Amino acid sequence: MADEPSLTRWTFQDFKLFYDTKFGRKRIPETKEADANGRMVSDGDPSNVSSNGNGHLKNKSDLAIYEEYQNQDPRRPTYSNGVPSAVTDALQRSLLPPFETAEMRNLAESLSRDIIRGSPDVNWETIKGLENAKRLLKEAVVMPIKYPKYFTGLLSPWKGILLFGPPGTGKTMLAKAVATECKTTFFNISASSIVSKWRGDSEKLVKVLFELARHHAPSTIFLDEIDAIISQRGEARSEHEASRRLKTELLIQMDGLTWSEELVFVLAATNLPWELDAAMLRRLEKRILVPLPEPDARRAMFEELLPSSSGEEKLPYDILVERTEGYSGSDIRLLCKEAAMQPLRQVILFLEDKQEVMPEDELPEVGPITPGDIEVALKNTKPSAHLHAHRYEKFNEDYGSQILQ
Repeated sequence: MADEPSLTRWTFQDFKLFYDTKFGRKRIPETKEADANGRMVSDGDPSNVSSNGNGHLKNKSDLAIYEEYQNQDPRRPTYSNGVPSAVTDALQRSLLPPFETAEMRNLAESLSRDIIRGSPDVNWETIKGLENAKRLLKEAVVMPIKYPKYFTGLLSPWKGILLFGPPGTGKTMLAKAVATECKTTFFNISASSIVSKWRGDSEKLVKVLFELARHHAPSTIFLDEIDAIISQRGEARSEHEASRRLKTELLIQMDGLTWSEELVFVLAATNLPWELDAAMLRRLEKRILVPLPEPDARRAMFEELLPSSSGEEKLPYDILVERTEGYSGSDIRLLCKEAAMQPLRQVILFLEDKQEVMPEDELPEVGPITPGDIEVALKNTKPSAHLHAHRYEKFNEDYGSQILQ
């Protein structure tokens, strides 16, 4: 018995015998025998025979588990990592369009990681203020998807939208709201997604990106900080060849979208719109300014981030709104965080005086935020996005999109 090979380790002769028997090349004389239950079993039936390593045929009941599983109905799906291979193949066919080479397919698989799975859970109501920007985005992206009947011919949807404005004003939040409201396939693309160190791969990545977007249409390609990808093209001596080829391919693919029937939007965001190439500005047809928050929007942010509890001293929202002129939404959030840290710092000082770590159920409560904490936060937090406010206004006057009543 020790010299006999394992049931799952066949010799070439054993496999050849089984193969010939299974596919009819060598018929085995049928000798019907009665089994223990009195039923007639045919030894010549390939489905009931196997080799035990010595060339002798055995009944199906004596097969190893793996061999018995493999010899089941061929229509039964095989499994890979616990998933039926037929299901896996169908998913792969639906996720990726057919590509000419395996190299392009590998690039598509790497770009598929940038597809946002599920909803970012950011609604229009989550974003305070920016009513003009939200209305323009709804007109350019949301309505053509909900009511395609009206957006045909001359009123075909805009394929390129640019969000520009000071940093921290909510451009990325608006893009997340578009992904949530439209329920389209959302590609979150940055420079690292389409720039490669290998020669020629950057252009292929751009081409594959738009092929994927057309395959998953309706879809939205969000290019964050687009000025890092396609700034103004200079002369050949001042710009690297690879960078110029990448920009050219991106311009070609965006212009090619107008000739396809698939609904694909390119949503770009930048803090430096004046550094974009003129050809890219032409393709980004809607240019929407995302300005610093207005007083009403700032008040709504403070009331949401620093709510006043009943029985406590009311926070001076009017003073906050007045003294935060020129603050971006990100600056306001940082200000509220600094104010909330003041009562916690007192608790931290108390805990540092203790020689031992206190149990969690015995930790002291953090006190409420007071107007004095607000004053300290205003001294420690300064605006960071008001330096080029006049340049954004000038760019908006020259190239921006406005709503005319």
